[in-house]
Amino acid sequence: MKMTLFQEKISHPGQAAVSASAFKKPSLWRQSLRRLLRNKLAVSGFIVVAFMFIACFLGPLFSPYADNKINMALMNRPPSWQHWLGTDKLGRDVLVRVLQAGRISLTVGLASMVVSVFLGTLLGAIAGYYRGVVDQIIMRLADLLLTIPGLPLLFISGALLSEWKVPTEYRMYIVMLMLSLVNWPGLARMIRGQMLSLREREFMQAAVVLGLRDRRKLIHHLLPNLMPLIIVMATLNIGGSILSESVLSFFGLGVMPPTPTWGNMIDAANNMIDFQQHPWLWIPPGLSIFATVIAINLFGDGLRDVLDPKLNR
Repeated sequence: MKMTLFQEKISHPGQAAVSASAFKKPSLWRQSLRRLLRNKLAVSGFIVVAFMFIACFLGPLFSPYADNKINMALMNRPPSWQHWLGTDKLGRDVLVRVLQAGRISLTVGLASMVVSVFLGTLLGAIAGYYRGVVDQIIMRLADLLLTIPGLPLLFISGALLSEWKVPTEYRMYIVMLMLSLVNWPGLARMIRGQMLSLREREFMQAAVVLGLRDRRKLIHHLLPNLMPLIIVMATLNIGGSILSESVLSFFGLGVMPPTPTWGNMIDAANNMIDFQQHPWLWIPPGLSIFATVIAINLFGDGLRDVLDPKLNR
């Protein structure tokens, strides 16, 4: 009697479905998300980055000083209840300027990351998949760019923009393109190396036997296996792009005033009087750069710990 009841309980289809779902293994992305959430530094970095994006893109919309009107009667005022971070040399609210500058700096970092990741992934995948002459041409071009230090190359390009008197409203887009051209070779080399490894895997040999087209192999089989590396590199590239843009703007070779960026806001307080007596002019943008870049790097390191197959192994 007991045996019959036990058999009926096991043979019940609903019970079997529940048992199967209970032992179902979660997907790789869900496992990665769980591991990432256990990394407190990575989560803290993500929270800081999310806060900076929300504050910079939505904060100025609720401020009465978003029009940046010049008011010489309020020039260089210290922080107060009306102006939480004081005012600058032209009487503009520093807090609003910092948030508006964050829009530009974060946009430049994101846009240059997208372009560099697209170029690096495309060229690296083509070089690693087709090899031969195509590989030699792409990799030699990448090697040539890697032999030139990135920052001096950006300085030269920025000086040319100033010499050619490029309008201020177009300089931001040109700076994005400059940063993208500097950053793609390193990513392309990493994608190529990973592609050469994936080509020899069993699933790719099966795809060759099935006679799949190259386009299907690349899009449906190879690129999904490259996504963890692409996500990690893209995240880390944002911080580097923000730093590079800030350095260019600080030296007057990037985005120029009146368009605010964190770099040219620090450059506006480049004399000893402002450095000693008006610290609210340069400390807020400096802390914004520091906090954003550190937070992005912490989050990127956490992603790398979770998604990098070499570290997992």
